[in-house]
Amino acid sequence: MNRPSLRLYVDAQFTSPYAMSVFVALREKGLTFDTVTVNLDAAQNQTADFAQLSLTQRVPTLVEEDFALSESSAITEYLDEAYPETPVYPTDPKQRARARQVQAWLRSDLLPIRQERSTLVVFYGQKMPPLSPEAEAAARKLISAAQALLAGNPPNLFGEWSIADVDLAVMLNRLILNGDPVPADLVAYAQRQWQRPSVQAWVNQQRPAL
Repeated sequence: MNRPSLRLYVDAQFTSPYAMSVFVALREKGLTFDTVTVNLDAAQNQTADFAQLSLTQRVPTLVEEDFALSESSAITEYLDEAYPETPVYPTDPKQRARARQVQAWLRSDLLPIRQERSTLVVFYGQKMPPLSPEAEAAARKLISAAQALLAGNPPNLFGEWSIADVDLAVMLNRLILNGDPVPADLVAYAQRQWQRPSVQAWVNQQRPAL
């Protein structure tokens, strides 16, 4: 059976955690896709051509023949429904809802961490100054929630690996890779997630110099 052609539009620096999430999902599913880079610094996402393609003018955007979809969790949920052979979400409805909850939370909360520990720390090795009190409070919230989710030190959040594990590992690595204090069990969890071949395929992308 011939599968539809897939194109994934990502940022040219390969630093978007949301583009990474979709890229990893595609790799985990064994789907063949082309990666197209968009230079956000040059506002390529605001061109008329990209605006016609991507409703939100953001990356990631997935194009499947004449169907285009943006927003990373919407894309990964679509992929799980359209290509269910290798799921990237838990199959149990309650655990699946929990995974979506984690994704939504990581995308909508913890703004001080995202502001003060950009993914340049994660993918370019940049070092940032000490956290502000607001970011320290966000870090405590992240660590507390992660420890509650990973009570008993399981290898993954919800039994079998899911795409929410990658999203949580990226957020933790914003702190870990900057040298901020993170409990050893969460460091081990993030390192374990980082070694997945699909994750390494993103981490090892050729990136332009800053």
